[in-house]
Amino acid sequence: MAKRPAEDLHSEKDALKAGERPLSTDNGNEAGPFEDEFEDEFESDDEILEAGVDGRPDEEREADEKRDAMDVDQKTFIPGRDKLSAGESLSPDTSTYEMLHNLTTTWPCLSFDIVPDQLGDNRKAYPATVYAVAGTQAESKKANQNELMIMKLSGLSRMDRGRDEDDSDEDDDEDENADQILETKSIPLPSTTNRIRAHQFPPQNASRLPTTLTATMLENSDILIHDVTPHLTAFDTPGTTINFQQSKPLATLKMHRTEGYALDWSPLVRQGKLLTGDNDGKIFITTGAEGGTWAPDNRPFTGHQGSVEDIQWSPNERNVFASASSDGTVKVWDVRSKSQKPAVSVEVSDTDVNVISWSRQNTHLLATGADDGQWAVWDLRQWKPSAGGASSSEPKAVASFDFHKEQITSIEWHPTDDSIMAVAAGDNTLTLWDLAVELDDEESKDTAGVQGVPPQLLFLHYMEMVKECHWHPQIPGCVMGTGGSGFGIFKTISV
Repeated sequence: MAKRPAEDLHSEKDALKAGERPLSTDNGNEAGPFEDEFEDEFESDDEILEAGVDGRPDEEREADEKRDAMDVDQKTFIPGRDKLSAGESLSPDTSTYEMLHNLTTTWPCLSFDIVPDQLGDNRKAYPATVYAVAGTQAESKKANQNELMIMKLSGLSRMDRGRDEDDSDEDDDEDENADQILETKSIPLPSTTNRIRAHQFPPQNASRLPTTLTATMLENSDILIHDVTPHLTAFDTPGTTINFQQSKPLATLKMHRTEGYALDWSPLVRQGKLLTGDNDGKIFITTGAEGGTWAPDNRPFTGHQGSVEDIQWSPNERNVFASASSDGTVKVWDVRSKSQKPAVSVEVSDTDVNVISWSRQNTHLLATGADDGQWAVWDLRQWKPSAGGASSSEPKAVASFDFHKEQITSIEWHPTDDSIMAVAAGDNTLTLWDLAVELDDEESKDTAGVQGVPPQLLFLHYMEMVKECHWHPQIPGCVMGTGGSGFGIFKTISV
């Protein structure tokens, strides 16, 4: 990112008004010498060259341009390591983005989730449209303003880089440069949202839209389940109204005694199967049934010595899940175990393990992000269970990176590329990584002229107080993040 002064100084001369000419003060009838109004201002080519393109000598014009221009430092700036001087601000290098949009809401959101839509897979046309759900973080004095937001973000256009004459054909869509639009539907919530996740399953009647459920884990320790299908439908069906009953939760789960942040829907159970973990280290399962009823199992899974920070179902085994904790461990569980104890436990960090992500392409790979800024990838085939649920040997990470200097707040595998990762951290950065890049130790010391940057680092996006990031499953390479300044949606030229 380039640095520039926060206040730009502009000093431009007043333009000559069209058609203005000096008026003659001679009112006599005596004819003067003939003057050609359109004659050349300069008598010779030498005068033209000396005067430059705007009538001034080149040296004078260049001096003025240099004085009026912004002081732009083009060197690579790494948030968390480099520091801005007084009067400087960060500016993104827009040439590295294919799409870049920022949207703000009334209150910041700590968590959000992208909702799959009916607009098609693998789409690359612009402007793009994204549907999402999020929970707000209103300040304590205005807690009654908290809400579950159902969002439609449209008019997400491609970066305007200018077009060649050859590209100006009839296929060019004028709407590509449409203005971004944020539409929202809201459901009131009694508390701030710690984590929200969406679950979608197809209807029995093919003529209807898929059912979209949300699970919202609140600061007051309740978990609310809503059906937001009517709210999503209302965006694209004019005249649709949402009644009070449609905004009421399908269920309010109260088995937790403390708040938590661990929440995940099973991708393999149609009607919905929900995992929730709290600050007491307890994990509960709640299962949906036909008819819209919800049955929580009041027998918790226990084994963590600290809070459960994140949790995730296996993408290919419906009875297996993994959990991450502030006790520095990741545990793998089998819900069929009568003991409710973990099958495998591995210490992966000396600090809190904040987030995990299970690869959907290579299901033996699990990524972790810790409080010390380190994130790693683990091969679960090396995790061997032993008596008491502990690993018989301490496995080593397949890959490990300490580029970030603040806590990892979110991590997610690319939905279709098994080597690409998105990582968000407390140093105000959202980074993209390519684990397929392999360089020896000598080469890895210096990447693109910047020391201390791993060659696997593809892209660094600055986002203030970024808390969570997700890949869009239907728009290749599109990443969405949420932070203190609102939502950011971008697509780079790298992925």
